Amino acid sequence: MIIGDAHRLATSKRIDPERFAPSPSLGRSPLYSYAARPCRQMRRTPLIRAWWTSPDSRWGRGVRDWRRVAQWAPVKHSPRIVVAPDSLKGTASSPDAARWLAAGLSEALPDAEIALAPMADGGEGTAALLGGEPITLPTTTAAGRLTEATYFLDRESRTAHIDVAAASGLPQVKDSPVPLTGDTYGTGVLVADAQSRGARRIVLALGGSATLDGGTGILAALGAAPQAASGAPVPHGGGWLKAIEHIDTAQLNIPAAGVDWVLLADVTAPVTGENGAARGFGPQKGADASDVELLEESLAHLCRVLDVDPERPGYGAAGAIPVGIAWLSRLIYGDLGHVEVLPGAAAVAAAQGLKEKIAGADLVVTAEGTVDEQSFRGKVLGAVAELARGAVARLGVAAGRIPEGLLPEGALAETLEEGVGVEEQLRRAGRRLGEAYRSIATVQG
Repeated sequence: MIIGDAHRLATSKRIDPERFAPSPSLGRSPLYSYAARPCRQMRRTPLIRAWWTSPDSRWGRGVRDWRRVAQWAPVKHSPRIVVAPDSLKGTASSPDAARWLAAGLSEALPDAEIALAPMADGGEGTAALLGGEPITLPTTTAAGRLTEATYFLDRESRTAHIDVAAASGLPQVKDSPVPLTGDTYGTGVLVADAQSRGARRIVLALGGSATLDGGTGILAALGAAPQAASGAPVPHGGGWLKAIEHIDTAQLNIPAAGVDWVLLADVTAPVTGENGAARGFGPQKGADASDVELLEESLAHLCRVLDVDPERPGYGAAGAIPVGIAWLSRLIYGDLGHVEVLPGAAAVAAAQGLKEKIAGADLVVTAEGTVDEQSFRGKVLGAVAELARGAVARLGVAAGRIPEGLLPEGALAETLEEGVGVEEQLRRAGRRLGEAYRSIATVQG
């Protein structure tokens, strides 16, 4: 029955009043006339007139509902956009990158609803995104020089968010890399301070480190001293790991050693092998070919001494910091139940509620310095692309270099222009991505 169907459609959840607006120009549409004409004829009889005036009249309700629907017309769709970039190392933090991309998108799509969701993959800037009270204190760089570093303490959850890069990162030693002698002692100082302020859980973002010491610097800062077979202390740094035969725990800071550890890795690398800490990432930290082989042997030796599986995924992150942390936690608890190694980008996305923000979005825009095969192995681009695919949203990518064929099919890509500041680069890239999306949306209707 036409009128009964009209009533069911008009009162169903498929008609969303918020998506409709009055349309004076619509007048009496064919749909309205088709439904109403039979009723106007039937209302001439007393019986039908009674049905029409009855509040329970199914036919009458149907006609009146069709009249209501016919007076509304869909409004123009405003695209929903989520901007979720990584930081651009040394040039833009992820919050800045998100704002600048959004400014460009707004120029091309002034009616768009834009949500900012700055991202990180466990590298520099992760701790700030996870939040908490900033705590700044003196510590040391990977080269042992005095510096200041900041971590973030969430007192309510008793959780400290710490970037390894804050104290032991590459930027502090970029002019003089220390692949053989660099250590994570400065990061251990931050851990000990956080525990002294009440932290019971340490979220350690591993990306951006300058070290390859297997986390032994952190151990030393917490009172676990690496020793040679003779009992002599072993100097800090990955180049000396082969000399370690024992860890002296007489001065161990047990409360700090007994925290729960969440290690956010931006890679899934094992400790050793072609994709491991030394061979896969040593050259990025200044190691030459001979250094790489020495570090490979040293890290393998450390794993044997500490009884840690060198093939475990993620344990090669940040110069194999998880090796030392795993040994320390097992020393306290007898197992690895208090240590988690998680993909940094996925963890930050969950903390940011990125999946919920992307749900229903039309376009998801991200950015990073360079797109390569590693971009889809624990990095921000891979995590954002996966969520966009699940939400059936189009992906837009801005980067300094985007090799052909690496992005998912249908993704929009814009290479950052040279010769202008990073803010202008990202704003222009955002505008071009918005224009490209508008063209596609117009063609597809």
